[in-house]
Formats: sequence, structure tokens, C-alpha cells
Amino acid sequence: MTVYWLMFLVPVMALLAPGRLPRRQAWVAWWAVGLLFALLMGLRHEVGGDWFNYLAHFLDSAQLGFADAAARSDPGYYVLNWLVARLGGGIYAVNLACAAVTMWGTVAFCRRQPWPWLALAAAVPYMLIVVGMGYTRQAVALGFALLALSALGQGRTRTFVAWVLLGALFHKSAVLLLPIAALAASRHRLLTVALVAASTVMAYWLLLADSAQALWTNYVEAQYESQGAATRVAMNALPAVLLLLFRRRLVEDPQERRLWWWMAVFALACVPLVGLASTAVDRIALYLIPLQLFVSARVPRLARSARVRTLLALCVLAYYAVVQFVWLHFATHAEYWVPYRFGPLA
Repeated sequence: MTVYWLMFLVPVMALLAPGRLPRRQAWVAWWAVGLLFALLMGLRHEVGGDWFNYLAHFLDSAQLGFADAAARSDPGYYVLNWLVARLGGGIYAVNLACAAVTMWGTVAFCRRQPWPWLALAAAVPYMLIVVGMGYTRQAVALGFALLALSALGQGRTRTFVAWVLLGALFHKSAVLLLPIAALAASRHRLLTVALVAASTVMAYWLLLADSAQALWTNYVEAQYESQGAATRVAMNALPAVLLLLFRRRLVEDPQERRLWWWMAVFALACVPLVGLASTAVDRIALYLIPLQLFVSARVPRLARSARVRTLLALCVLAYYAVVQFVWLHFATHAEYWVPYRFGPLA
């Protein structure tokens, strides 16, 4: 567990350190942390509930031709496996490449927040440790989703669509983010709706059409239960409530406020749906985790004095420290993450 707590302590120490680094040094510090986290996530050994499933995918992809790999479900992931195998690499190289994308999106997203290290601390317990080291394909999609949301917050709709479609190549569920752009648009609304609608239709036929019935059967009709889904949905619901109550104090830019208002609405909509299809809702809720980072980095804005802002930041840190402690010690599947093993030393 030591590695996991060190990951959490890195942004905590950066947040509590006195003074601010110059812009150039801050850039180096952020990408050094991103590299460190990517190495810990990517070079893990037999860590994560699906470790051996992903190993089987890699061995299977090594036997395929390029066309066959590209024709598989989630073609981006299988083509990556195929390429790494052709270059003589192994599952560690695949995981490292995936972790690098996840951390690229995470660092880029966090650095845009008013309290960036607080956002990173909020990302560690679940998004990076559980998703990043357990759901490799969806972690890549989430990394691209973070890049997409950063672009959409700046009004760059076409860039948002491009990032989401790239993410969908690694896990098709990422296409569920596309309608967000149409709902969040405030300028050129008709053009945005047309672009998003066309992209959604294209993504559906390319990525989902052949497997839509299977997805519905497996995730909804089969009533698969995802352990802890209600807890994870609740973790998104808490910042959603805060955003809806204090949106004008938390988000200054009207366009960005509209985007995150819709993210909060979707997060709350997941709450009553957990009982109907917990696994499906749990997977969707993963793409709403950025709401936790976004709101956590703005909670100090609720206070007017510097002392109270610091106290609120410490409350956020304490909350996520408790989340990490509870998950590592009491989660049903924590045994697949504990102890952490580093590939080169395993």
C-alpha cells in the first residue's frame, strides 16, 4: 500500500509547499509527476482485477494480422497490442502506453484548474489507482475524455469531438460523452448540434452497431451487479450537488458553467438508475469522475478569507484520504491491488 499512499502524498505535499514555482519550473514539476505516475501505473505487475484478462488479450493480439486486430471491438486497444507485439514488447509496454495517455489527460486537465494540485489529489484514490490500474481500456478513454472536456471548456467543439472519438477507439462507451457538446453549446448552437449529431451517428455505426444488442443484453437485461456501483455514483453526486448549489461562485465563465451544469445533471441522473442496471451505470459514471476533480479544485472558492480557503482545501484532502483508506482496506476487490508490485522488481 505504500506506493498508493506515496502517490496521494505527492500532490498533497505540492499543495502544502509554501510559495509558487515559476511557470517554467512548474511545467517541469507537473510532467515529472505525470511521468512518475505513468511508470507506476504502466509497469505494475499482476495488479488490477483484469490483469490476466488483459494479458490474454495481448497474447491473442500477437497472433493476429493488422486487419484482424483493427476489426476487433475497441480497435485502438487491439491495434496497440498488435503493434507492441510486432516491435518485440510485452504487456508492460502496452500498459505503459495506456498509462501515459491517462496521465497526459489528467495533467492537462488538472493544470487548468484554480487549485491544480488539489484536483490531482482528488484523482488519485479512484481515478488513477482503481481505474488507471484496473480498467486499462477505459482509463485510456478517460484520458482522452479529460483532454476533450478541457477543449470543450474553451469552446473548441471540434477538438472535443476528435478527442472523444479517439477515446472511443479504446473503449466504445466514450461516445456517450458526445451529446454533452450539443447541450453545452452557447454559441453557433445549430452548427454544434449538427456536428455532434453527425459524429454520434458515425461513431455508432463504426463502433457500436454490431455490438449494441450484446451490450444491452449484458449490461441491462442480465442485471449484472457492479460491486460498489452505488458508492461510486454517490461520489459523483456529492460534487454535482455542490456545483448546482454554488455554480456561480464555483465557475466564473458562463460557457464553462453550462458544460459542468450538464455534467452535474447527468451525475445525479445516475443515482436512481443504479438499481436498474448497476454495471452499465457504473461504466457511464466513470466518465463523470472529472466532475470530482473540477469541483474539488474550486471548493476553496466558497470561502472569502485565505484561512478558511485553506481549511476547505484540507477538508477535501481529508475526504479523499478517507476514500483511499476505505477502498484499500475494505473494498471487495482490493485484494487484486494489494500488495502493489512493480514489474521490473517483481
